[in-house]
Amino acid sequence: MSKQQEREKKRKRQQIIRTAILAVLAIAIVYTIVVNVTKDEDIVKVGDTAPDFELVDLEGNTHRLSDYRGEGVFLNFWGTWCGPCKKEMPHMEKYFNEFEDDGVNILAVNISESDLKVQSFANTYGLTFPIVIDKTNSVRDAYNVRPLPTTFLVGPDGKVKKIIETEMSEQEIKSYMESIMPS
Repeated sequence: MSKQQEREKKRKRQQIIRTAILAVLAIAIVYTIVVNVTKDEDIVKVGDTAPDFELVDLEGNTHRLSDYRGEGVFLNFWGTWCGPCKKEMPHMEKYFNEFEDDGVNILAVNISESDLKVQSFANTYGLTFPIVIDKTNSVRDAYNVRPLPTTFLVGPDGKVKKIIETEMSEQEIKSYMESIMPS
């Protein structure tokens, strides 16, 4: 094979590699655009009806969000490893006991941890409100929850009143619970 043929062969190989790289980059760009354009369609927003779900608590009881229609729901997504979650839980327990008889409920949705770990956490903090575990992350995905803690305030009409994606102070928790009390 002559040097001319070798150079031509090398150039063709380089052109194929460049074309492949450009094709991969083009596919990545198109994918990114499609994902970003369509992702807002599934995000739960303030004013939307909260997506219904069914999960089981640590005692084996089934909880459906729709069963709480007519009452306020403090829907909190959390993890045992989450520092801000650990700070919020005692305040949530305090105000759960204060507002439960006024039609305000807490549903604490743990994100796919073991029953043993969640039960140990609940025992450590003396939690008495319902704690359910989203073992498949289907509820987390339906609500598009990313940071923990994330709390959805669901009014008695089943509509999302507010979404909080940060740690809440004791006073904020009290105020938020008051805001979803049935009239």
